[in-house]
Amino acid sequence: MTITERSPWTASVAAVRGLIIDTVEHAGNGHVGAALALAPLGCAIYGDVLRHDPARPDWPDRDRLVLSAGHASAWQYVLLHLAGYDVTLDDLRSFRRLGSRTPGHPEYGVTPGVETTTGPLGQGLATAVGLAVAERLLAARFNRPGFEIVDHATFVVASDGDLMEGVSQEAISLAGQWGLDKLVVCYDSNGITIDGPTSLSFGVEDQVARFRASGWVVEQVAAVEDVEVLADALRRVRNRRDGRPTLLILPTEIGYPAEAVRGTTKAHGSPLGAVEAARTKAALGLDPAVTFGVPDVGPQMLDARPRGSRERSLWEKTFAEWSREFPELRTAWDAAHGPIPRDVLAGFAVPTHEPVSPRNVSRLVLDELGNRLPTMTGGAADLVDSTKTALAAAGVFTAAAPDRNLAFGVREHGMAAVVNGLALHGGISKPFGSTFLTFGDYMRPAVRLSAVMGLPVVWIWTHDSIAIGADGRTHQPIEHLASLRAMPGIWVMRPADAHETTYAWRAVLARTEGPVALVLARQLLPVLAEAATDAAAEGVARGGYVLAGETGDPDIVLLASGSEVHLVLAAARELADAGTAVRVVSMPCWELFEAQDAAYRDAVLPPAVRTRLAVEAGSSMGWHRWVGLDGDVVSVDDFGASDHGDVLLRHFGMTVANVVAAAHRLLGLADTTNRGEEA
Repeated sequence: MTITERSPWTASVAAVRGLIIDTVEHAGNGHVGAALALAPLGCAIYGDVLRHDPARPDWPDRDRLVLSAGHASAWQYVLLHLAGYDVTLDDLRSFRRLGSRTPGHPEYGVTPGVETTTGPLGQGLATAVGLAVAERLLAARFNRPGFEIVDHATFVVASDGDLMEGVSQEAISLAGQWGLDKLVVCYDSNGITIDGPTSLSFGVEDQVARFRASGWVVEQVAAVEDVEVLADALRRVRNRRDGRPTLLILPTEIGYPAEAVRGTTKAHGSPLGAVEAARTKAALGLDPAVTFGVPDVGPQMLDARPRGSRERSLWEKTFAEWSREFPELRTAWDAAHGPIPRDVLAGFAVPTHEPVSPRNVSRLVLDELGNRLPTMTGGAADLVDSTKTALAAAGVFTAAAPDRNLAFGVREHGMAAVVNGLALHGGISKPFGSTFLTFGDYMRPAVRLSAVMGLPVVWIWTHDSIAIGADGRTHQPIEHLASLRAMPGIWVMRPADAHETTYAWRAVLARTEGPVALVLARQLLPVLAEAATDAAAEGVARGGYVLAGETGDPDIVLLASGSEVHLVLAAARELADAGTAVRVVSMPCWELFEAQDAAYRDAVLPPAVRTRLAVEAGSSMGWHRWVGLDGDVVSVDDFGASDHGDVLLRHFGMTVANVVAAAHRLLGLADTTNRGEEA
């Protein structure tokens, strides 16, 4: 239908488009094209199909809607306003302004009704797969015949750009493999990108064949201006239960119905301008002189509050009956949706009789947590046996039998986005994803979003240094710790032994907001008697502590994280034997240490002691924050090499002799050490 034809939805579509125009024009910047074209779809979703209650955006069994094409944020904000969410006209007027609830791209926790932060293309689609996985897991755990308390769909609005991003292929492959038939992707196929028509870069790929090859149902809805046709299609695919997710292709025209820009790149990322805005509003039957006005007829069709209240009330009645019928399940539900008990690892003991790798200690912790946290879920990017991240108490998630070990395959980026979705959904305790530290770069965009959103996820990265040996430069992380420590909002924890690994996991479990990176060595490390104390446990929880040595002001402070703590302890003993007063500080988590009060930090690193030496088998970047201008760092500021780990450690200076020599230089002492083969 055209904009001149009438239907019960005509005024609603016009109101949405008018407010989108006003919102972007008032801001003076923004993306109007996709938002205008998708107005009928928005009316169908928010006004008819979506199962949601604007008065309770956190209703557990609501449908989820993810705007993966986050540049069209004005579309979502306008629809949230008209649907009855706490998004006001003043919020629309402050679009893309500092401190507003309507930022340039949707942000979780900022705007009611926004399920996840999107903007980097492909992230929303991949995160939505995690939302759908969480729904499937919780349904399998808590539903009983006659009591389907978990039964909702996940809708995604995706663009050409979303499908160009590589993470989208990882996501659609996983969704098809896992049979996520409650996942519906609405593909805004408008054929335009910033650089021009998609034929320049995206013209030969057959999207229908691509999705069908990944196990999806693909349909096209040509009547993209007909709200009722769109709603019928959405309802039908929402209720399909054949083990296949759905792609609905919508051949929209970007910028429609703005005649001057429709179908062109000009419609993508700029306001229409005063003249074209007025002309388009007039064509919609709106008064061009009125801004942020809502017509009296039609838009009330989008008010989802009465319908949402009824649907939620029915669910709450069923939930109450289910709670009476299955009290043990209700207790488990509350536990899954509440804070993790502080004593969840009570009674867990680390192995202390022989050297053990931190990754294997982490495996033992996960074995315990898999039993004690029955909805904990995660996996690795085809490296479960190497990263030790299988939950022994659970099976592997399949389409036929959903369980808590997710086999992600070699898909680090998709894995991380899925884990974010698990956390966003709720009811999944400490979701985790894992790979080698060097491959963390493949997942970085999603890791960054976990920090932006403050999600309580765990990134378990093993094989943390050149000590992994013969795999060589491609597998040996150098700059990765520095890069992660530069990211706001994430704790980077690199424990030194079995004790510190257990303490680090306790810190992970205690963190309710924000991700934690557990960076774990592969090699066997001695169990430190010095770390087997309550003071050490508290010290790890505070990010850094005095592990050994001088309690007063020493001559020198040696600092390290992870496996290099053992190295500085050995160097400290040699220095002490020669009459130097030494303090050894273990620094497993800079972010936690920085968060302590000045008195604690000064007690660990006395300001009067300016002679400090840090040791880490990675980039030196950042360590001068702790050692100061008068200190130094023994580090690896080059890519690694292929050989046995002990050979590489010697080659790159990770030796007692080299640490002692560096300490002597700082202290102004002659280096009398016979470095011999260690050099």
